[in-house]
Amino acid sequence: MSIKSKCVDTLRVISAEAIQKAKSGHPGICMGAAPIGFELFADFLNFSYNNPKWDNRDRFVLSAGHGSMLLYSLLHLFGYDVTKEDLMNFRQLGSRTPGHPEYGKTDGVETSTGPLGQGIGNAVGFALAEAHLAAIFNRPEYNVVDHYTYALCGEGCLEEGIGYEACSFAGTQKLGKLILLYDKNNITIEGDINTNFNEDMVARFNAQGWQVIRVPDATDLVVLKLAIEKAKSDLTRPSLIICNTHIGHGSPLADTAKCHGAPLGEENLAEVKRNFGWAEEPFETPADVKKYCADLAEKKLEAERSWNELFAAYEKAYPELAETYKKYMAGYELDYTELLNRFDFSSPEATRASSGKILNELAKSVPNLLSGSADLAPSTLTEIKCSDYFAPDNRTGRNIRFGIREHAMAAICNGIQLHGGLKILCSTFFAFSDYMKGGIRLSALLNVPVIYVMTHDSIGVGEDGPTHQPMEQLISLRAIPDIKVFRPCDGKETVAAYIFAFTQQSPTVLVLSRQNLNQNKGSGINALTGGYIIDDCEGTPDVILIGTGSEIDLCTGAKEILSGEGIKTRVVSMPCIEEFERQTPQYQEFVLPKSCKARVCVEAGSHYAWYKYCRDYGEIIAMKSFGLSAPANVVFKHFGFTKENVVEKAKLSLENVKAAEEQK
Repeated sequence: MSIKSKCVDTLRVISAEAIQKAKSGHPGICMGAAPIGFELFADFLNFSYNNPKWDNRDRFVLSAGHGSMLLYSLLHLFGYDVTKEDLMNFRQLGSRTPGHPEYGKTDGVETSTGPLGQGIGNAVGFALAEAHLAAIFNRPEYNVVDHYTYALCGEGCLEEGIGYEACSFAGTQKLGKLILLYDKNNITIEGDINTNFNEDMVARFNAQGWQVIRVPDATDLVVLKLAIEKAKSDLTRPSLIICNTHIGHGSPLADTAKCHGAPLGEENLAEVKRNFGWAEEPFETPADVKKYCADLAEKKLEAERSWNELFAAYEKAYPELAETYKKYMAGYELDYTELLNRFDFSSPEATRASSGKILNELAKSVPNLLSGSADLAPSTLTEIKCSDYFAPDNRTGRNIRFGIREHAMAAICNGIQLHGGLKILCSTFFAFSDYMKGGIRLSALLNVPVIYVMTHDSIGVGEDGPTHQPMEQLISLRAIPDIKVFRPCDGKETVAAYIFAFTQQSPTVLVLSRQNLNQNKGSGINALTGGYIIDDCEGTPDVILIGTGSEIDLCTGAKEILSGEGIKTRVVSMPCIEEFERQTPQYQEFVLPKSCKARVCVEAGSHYAWYKYCRDYGEIIAMKSFGLSAPANVVFKHFGFTKENVVEKAKLSLENVKAAEEQK
């Protein structure tokens, strides 16, 4: 047996052992795709186990994230900080080897994967980022940005719509440094894929502009190596390598769904070891395999050393460019607070229009900011006007035409942000955020500061009707942990939302209006608290009106009426509930004193977010149904979004409080 084959068998056995010990996991892919993973790490991937975040490393994405144990075994063999004890703690509480790869928990894991197809989208983002940065910084004889992105996927990633969207985009953009290895074992959880997935993959990917290469038997490492070399040689298009494998290779359960998502069982694991002539103690690596992989990993360090020498020469030849590169990679630090002074918000304006102005002002000072949309930039107003569009013949363009591919757009943006060196914003209509939910959720899990701009934020969309009028989307996104949803009421609050988004290490969603909104005298930087007093009365208020976005106009209009009737009224703008919840109890009490029990919450979205704030005696004006097709002002009036109704509900809340006090 060759040493390479022995290394592959080591990956198979250790993976199966860890899964058996954990009593859960997915041994099938680990055993079948082991040759693919080994060949990549041994002969192709440029990496530094001493510096897993080295800028110019090749990226490897395990899109089929359920095969995580294969990745951990590879990282263990090739010198990363993944110990034998880590392998033994697979899937255990607090371990560095969780059930699916998690970014930030394990050295060498480039992204969190598991939801099938997301990893393909991330890989496309990595490849796009590499292409853009290379075009900005590379000079003759100084290719300081020069690396490949590899992704390993299975049938599931390609069945998911996001996989198709992402591959279509990659082919259109001719991302030649993207190589997708398809672990074709013809088995999914329900069994043989021919009952649900039998399309001609060669024809499909050829049609999408990819080079397609076949490996009839992935255990043939020589053929596999030649295939990857061929893929690398064509920089005009991304490459798909179809690798025929056997799920659960070497086990009695091979080629069946039984080894997809459950341990092999002790008897079957023993049979695997007999088949491979395995004599090692559990979780032990054969000495010759350990040395072979360690020597390979040591040689890999030369790539980083050579790059460091190249960059040192680059700094001498192009000092200003090298300094800009460092700023790109470190992130631009600006005095964002003075941003508010650059704009004159005096006339009514849609917050999407305010956003467009702010974005373009920021783009002048943050040259590594990219902006893309799902074919909606003229409506979301997110085009960076000082730059062209990213394209095969213009890699320096800062605008990205994602096409009508919302789900892939979110995943690609996660990859761009994860790559390093770039800041990414993407946009669509708020109602279509549902198509992006998987990617947005992963932005939060990854804790990466992707900025999502969602315009056409409510029933204010009007004539397009309920299919385009968001209702439940606000509460849906607010429910995602570690993400902040801002719905500003005017230009100044929109500035605050951008300041927040540009200074966080987590994702932010900006929810913006299609229709013009009035500029409020009391709005401003205080919006960074998530909730603040935008229009107050003298002394203790009798009633508090709480709103967001376009409904602040209704609240301030109602306050004027109520004040004229001698009812002391406070208006609170709460553009970001999640951030308000992070404030101190003292601040929250200052804004919303418990002593003021009469309250009205107003938002043209789902009512579920507001019961905490209206409390026992308050009233809510919100949506409990889908919208209607009609002019926006007609739709708002139909659903009770008028200042007169706010006044009526305020008086009702006061009556509720009075009645309760009389009953005591």
